[in-house]
Amino acid sequence: MSKNLQKMMKQAQKMQSQFVKAQEELQKKEVEGTAGGGMVTVTMNGSNQLVSIKINPEVVDPDDVEMLEDLIVAAHANALEKIKEMSDSTFGSITGGLNIPGL
Repeated sequence: MSKNLQKMMKQAQKMQSQFVKAQEELQKKEVEGTAGGGMVTVTMNGSNQLVSIKINPEVVDPDDVEMLEDLIVAAHANALEKIKEMSDSTFGSITGGLNIPGL
């Protein structure tokens, strides 16, 4: 095996180790997504699991349930966007800007 190939293999192993560690750290982190000026807040973890939902009682209108449903969906989308940004930032620093499929 050439020295260049050995060096590349070591770099790949190091990168893989960094990925695993970063994934474990991201799974522990939580982000909040909000909608309606903070009337609805959802908390999600780095594994994209919904941890909690907080709804301000002022937004609960039995005559307009659709608005509340839309706010929950919007807050969820906001949290997912934040998780993606966090993930992109973390993994981008590991890959040095390389575009690796699936990440």
